[in-house]
This record gives sequence, C-alpha cells and structure tokens, in this order.
Amino acid sequence: METDCLFCRIVAGEIPATIVRETERTLAFRDIDPKAPTHVLVIPKEHYGDVAVLAESDPGLAGEVLATAGAVAEAEGLLGDGFRLMFNTGVNGGQEVFHVHAHVLGGAPLGPMIAR
Repeated sequence: METDCLFCRIVAGEIPATIVRETERTLAFRDIDPKAPTHVLVIPKEHYGDVAVLAESDPGLAGEVLATAGAVAEAEGLLGDGFRLMFNTGVNGGQEVFHVHAHVLGGAPLGPMIAR
C-alpha cells in the first residue's frame, strides 16, 4: 500500500467509498464526481501506478480488473445499450490518481471519445 495514495486508502478502509463489487484482488466503487449516469471505478487492490505497469507486472491481475469491469457493466444494466471502459494513463492521458483504475461509464449516450 502507498500511504499517500487515495485508492490504497480506500482499499484499506481509511476513506469511505460506495462499493459495488469486490473480489479477492479487485475493488469497484462509484466515482464521487460522476461523468455519466453510471460511473464506477475498478481498481486492483494492490498498488500499480498505471495500466501499462499493471499489464507488464501482472497480466493475470490486469485480466481480473477487466473481468470485474465487465461484471460491473452487467450488474449495472449497461450491456444492452453499451458502455465505455476507459483507462487514463499519465498526465497527458488525463490520469489524476496514480493508482491504475478503469472507468466504467454508461447509462446514456456518451458522445465523442475525445472533446476537441
């Protein structure tokens, strides 16, 4: 655990979150500033800075993050109309919390992927 990492502190129970799914190695919780009617973050419980580091270090866990994201999308009723799964990586990619996390977004048309 990184003691200054917001998501590690959520995993440790130090900061409250609205948990929607939990496995042995992943955690999914509602974003506190949602950008869509459904906006859930899916993280590995173990700290990895971004998705590239996770994929290189533990591909199996990366797959578990994706499986949890798919299960969240199904549980939230997003499979019929679709959803967006997004990883922001690095400063230019818009990453704000440097603990890898997938955004599961849906519940309404999401518009273009990148605003210009």
